[in-house]
Amino acid sequence: MKRTNLVLDENLMEEVVRVYGEKTYSAAINRAMADAIRMSRLRDLHGIFGKIEWAGDLSEMREDHASDEPWLKSDSAKLGK
Repeated sequence: MKRTNLVLDENLMEEVVRVYGEKTYSAAINRAMADAIRMSRLRDLHGIFGKIEWAGDLSEMREDHASDEPWLKSDSAKLGK
């Protein structure tokens, strides 16, 4: 952790603490910064939509493979109903 002094808007600080439900200013600010980075990365991903070439067989992917993978079976099938 890095220790620093900042001049922050008191109203924004109170709102960040309230919105995130954190008990300390530090925890609220850390969470807000992490969210800002996450949102920035999501916006960056939006720029690649439609630009990646996909090669696969969609029909094959849609086939029911539950019989091969027991964890995908429904509860009733697991119980023998």
